Amino acid sequence: MSIFLTKDSRVIVQGITGGEGSKHTALMLKAGTQVVGGVNARKAGTTVEHGDVTLPVFGTVSEAMGETGADVSVVFVPPAFAKDAVMEAIDAKMPLIVVITEGIPVQDTAEFWAYAASKGTSRIIGPNCPGIITPGEALAGITPATISGSGPIGLVSKSGTLTYQMMFELRDIGFSTAIGIGGDPIVGTTHIDALAAFEADPHTKAIVMIGEIGGDAEERAADFIRANVSKPVVGYVAGFTAPEGKTMGHAGAIVSGSSGTAQAKKEALEAAGVRVGKTPSETAQLMREVIAAL
Repeated sequence: MSIFLTKDSRVIVQGITGGEGSKHTALMLKAGTQVVGGVNARKAGTTVEHGDVTLPVFGTVSEAMGETGADVSVVFVPPAFAKDAVMEAIDAKMPLIVVITEGIPVQDTAEFWAYAASKGTSRIIGPNCPGIITPGEALAGITPATISGSGPIGLVSKSGTLTYQMMFELRDIGFSTAIGIGGDPIVGTTHIDALAAFEADPHTKAIVMIGEIGGDAEERAADFIRANVSKPVVGYVAGFTAPEGKTMGHAGAIVSGSSGTAQAKKEALEAAGVRVGKTPSETAQLMREVIAAL
């Protein structure tokens, strides 16, 4: 079992002929993903080779879906063109759109997020994220597929690198699905969306939630956990030592006064019954204790 992405998912890559798109298409194929083609309007009708796999390049997402039955698109389009690429995928009613691109203007993200919400046919993961992986089944994004196997833990994280660290630290236990939702102020899939899906997934027995300073997403997630999640959740909030008023790394990671601090988020999560580690390694150890007690 998994959430949002399975071994049967059929993936296309928007930007498949670019440097990043090409490199990660190869890695997704190596991870067992059914990559079935790509989109580049200027190179429609050509093909790309990855070992013994030949992938067709289509002019539009709609054409790619019609020819291949794709139900996932991974977007490796440069920031200036990313909004149009996502809008095109939404218009084509692509069920899952994974936007890897970083540096997309927040106004652009707001527009395609609102457009997707108005249509109601597409889930967006990202932007500025590592994507989603169901270990041993499929990868849509840039998460290293070799760092962890399949298991009972669900992971949702704002941070890509902390996603990788947590997967590596708990690799002997394994993960049902790991989702990097991205650290921008506006993202498509939220902590709450992932928590709800993990709660409904019978294979997921426990959940790791990684947040960071800035905004109130973790506080809202804490309220959701208290009201709706029966499975054990452990958490980590990056940024305990971040200086006040300074943006740190992700565009959304800015603290104003006491709002959005790591300590405030930690307290909100703990009040909802979440065990929160002060470091990623301590958080992993908390999860080991949770799994041992199941």
